Amino acid sequence: MACADKKKYVTLHVKACIKLSNDFIKVRGGKIGLIMATFIEQLAQMHGTPLERRKKLSNTIELPKPKRLVPQHIQDLKAYQPGRPASKLKRDLGIDQFINLASNENPLGPPETVIEAVRLASSEIHRYPESGGAILKEALANKYDLWEENVAIGSGSESIMANIIRAFVHGSDEIVTSEGTFIGFYVLVGSHGVKLKTVPLKDYHFDLDGLADAVTNKTKLIYLCNPNNPTGTIYSREEFEAFMRKVPEHVLVIVDEAYFEFTMGMPQFPDSMIYRHDNVLTLRTFSKAFGMAGIRLGYGLGHDYLINFVNRVKLPFEPNNLAQAAGVAALTDTEYLRKTLENNDKGMRLIASAFDELGLRYVDSYANFMMVPFGSAEKVKDLHEKLLRQGVAIRPLHAFGLPDCFRVTIGLPEENETFIQALKKCL
Repeated sequence: MACADKKKYVTLHVKACIKLSNDFIKVRGGKIGLIMATFIEQLAQMHGTPLERRKKLSNTIELPKPKRLVPQHIQDLKAYQPGRPASKLKRDLGIDQFINLASNENPLGPPETVIEAVRLASSEIHRYPESGGAILKEALANKYDLWEENVAIGSGSESIMANIIRAFVHGSDEIVTSEGTFIGFYVLVGSHGVKLKTVPLKDYHFDLDGLADAVTNKTKLIYLCNPNNPTGTIYSREEFEAFMRKVPEHVLVIVDEAYFEFTMGMPQFPDSMIYRHDNVLTLRTFSKAFGMAGIRLGYGLGHDYLINFVNRVKLPFEPNNLAQAAGVAALTDTEYLRKTLENNDKGMRLIASAFDELGLRYVDSYANFMMVPFGSAEKVKDLHEKLLRQGVAIRPLHAFGLPDCFRVTIGLPEENETFIQALKKCL
């Protein structure tokens, strides 16, 4: 189409839209029709890209919204808010270097074994993934001395979490968990419109006695996170054993152990897979200790009767074939895991020493991050913004229900030093 013809076509199209909108006003005679006409007329007169024009109009016109299509619990839902991308932060703040210590990622990067496995698997990305994930399930079953029927896999442990809620929680069922825990769980529960009861933290720890006392005959599920994100605290073996004695058999317990590798072997940590309770589903992930956050791979372990229903409601062909291959490779890379734990231990001690020097209180952590109570939400916000201008990101915890706290991930040695020096400047 020639330029002149194209211009004529656009002009005629806009005129036709305006005519239609005017006809709409005549037929309906209402406010929505008037808004529609105003929107189209202003759009026709504006210059710039579609996004630029939309932004201009959104500041001047309240567009009509479809009625009764969105359930109230979805309208009330507060979505998970991720941080700004590093490239955008550097551009917005005018900085050259940026260190993300806000997301609990493994700073070592992915294992070489995983990179090679992904490279080999990439030649088959034109094929659908093996829907049952048999090879990865077999590797996980062998690792934990289970049958493959005891294993569910998905795109991150949140995927398994969502499938558990989808399979078992409905109608008037209620869910019990703690305040100040993984924000993704709150979002998932909110999206299903079921009642959530929360129990306050006790000195930044899960109050298992309080959670047990909150159970009623409507309680279907209890969510535990151990170590807890974002506090880094754990509950002990004795506490877990006493708690499970109080939990009725009709209540399902999710034990989210996303940071399990950082605590395994500690005598006080209650590895949920030791107990093999029939009503407990354990969640673990490759995102943290295995350095695979970007590939999204997690798994659930439990009684084959329960896992069967979790697998029934999962999306087909999840996780993708690259993730499945990466998971199989990561499980055998014990050297990478050793380096991860060594880096985390050294970094934790370095940052704790700096906090002590600066007179900052911090919560003892069993994960790959540390939480600092910082006095007030205003102080946390101010520190966050100052550190961003220094090229370092931490995580304010307002969304987690801990507005006076922030969380910092353990990074590489040089990243930890940069954070400490930036923190000293800001304070």
